[in-house]
Amino acid sequence: MRTLRTRKNTAALGVVTAVLTLALTACNGDDSGTKSAGPASTGTSAATSSGSEGTSKTDGASKGTDSEGTSKTDGTVQHTGTSKKTGTSGNSAANAGGNTSDSYAYKHPCRSSDLSVRVYPREGSATQHVIEVNNTGANSCGLSYFPQVSLGAANASDHSGDIRPAVPGGLGGAPAYPVKPKTAAIAVIDLNPAGKGGVTWVNEMNVLPDGDHMANADTQNFDLGPDVKVDSPKLGLYQSTVAEAVSSMQSAG
Repeated sequence: MRTLRTRKNTAALGVVTAVLTLALTACNGDDSGTKSAGPASTGTSAATSSGSEGTSKTDGASKGTDSEGTSKTDGTVQHTGTSKKTGTSGNSAANAGGNTSDSYAYKHPCRSSDLSVRVYPREGSATQHVIEVNNTGANSCGLSYFPQVSLGAANASDHSGDIRPAVPGGLGGAPAYPVKPKTAAIAVIDLNPAGKGGVTWVNEMNVLPDGDHMANADTQNFDLGPDVKVDSPKLGLYQSTVAEAVSSMQSAG
């Protein structure tokens, strides 16, 4: 009986030992697995982080280089292109729209849209007015020898009775008076050269810069104010200065 119990006890002890061994092995396996997984996870994380960082650096560097390079390239191209285009455009304008030769003006009458006209009293004279025609265009252009001027009443319905000034005779020579860009053609009119009496109903001066090529619709009207007396007015040819225009006016009639 003791032998049987001893065997049973031994068998039971063996079973318990086996169970404990298995349990211990299982526990150790979990610890080992966890520890193994830990470094593996850390390694993977590090690798991923390193990879991400590496990729980030590579991408960042790549993008930064591309972006910076493109930006510099684009900026330079745009800046240079704009300058070149502007320069080219300016040169084209100068070449195509900046012809200042008299020969060009002779073949190209001035357009009313390229002119601005001023009329104002001449300093030092009670009866003379300056007619200043400015070329605001890019090219030289040609005007008739003198402006077409008439003097009348602003409220008149019929201007057939307007007074026209005398002009110099014996005209000839160049086919037109050339006006360079940003310069003026100047003519002077004396409403009453003798300074005696004269009609008092005139209060407006009508000016057409070029009577040879422009339509009457391009005529501009200038108020002369009250108390104007007009008698045998004289008008000179276009000149480059007021003094020359006065001299030309004095030769009229």
